Amino acid sequence: MIATVRGSMRDRLIEAANELFYAHGLRAVSADKVIERVGTTKVTFYRHFPTKDDLVVAYLEHRAAQEREGVDAAIAYGGGDVDVTLGLMADHTGTMACTPGFRGCPFINAAAEYADPDSAVRRVVDTHRAWWASAFVRLVEPLGLADPDAVAEDLVLLRDGVMVAGYLGDPSRVAASFLRSCRAVVGSAERAAA
Repeated sequence: MIATVRGSMRDRLIEAANELFYAHGLRAVSADKVIERVGTTKVTFYRHFPTKDDLVVAYLEHRAAQEREGVDAAIAYGGGDVDVTLGLMADHTGTMACTPGFRGCPFINAAAEYADPDSAVRRVVDTHRAWWASAFVRLVEPLGLADPDAVAEDLVLLRDGVMVAGYLGDPSRVAASFLRSCRAVVGSAERAAA
């Protein structure tokens, strides 16, 4: 009988890393645990990822691509209506925070484990955070705000906070709190621009 193809070995390693790193932490999960989860060999692992940090980078890049796809889709769906888009983002965040095993933002978690700002891991984190700021600038552009970069900076801060609150606080309340806070920031900026 022909076995079902489960994707490339590289993809399978990233998928296993995604599960293990997010659940247990980057430093707590060894390459051997990922190798064991996938059922491969060290030679195969190191053929795809010369170091464990290379796998950590690939894991974070995979997570970033997923987030970007979702946020870009929400912005497109909102069609310039900032409140509609923020509502979608808040609903998604609230749903995610209520999922069993939610441990907050994988990028904040990675930054906590990799203190060296010059590490490849921190560069991925920094790139993704810059992307978030640019996404929020795109979101508020239709409003013609005086300082969209400052508003985006505030919204990134709120996004960080909601990810932490979803993990440490009551996840059932984060969506509504995030939406109220975002509306307050945007409304304040609109009043200042008027």
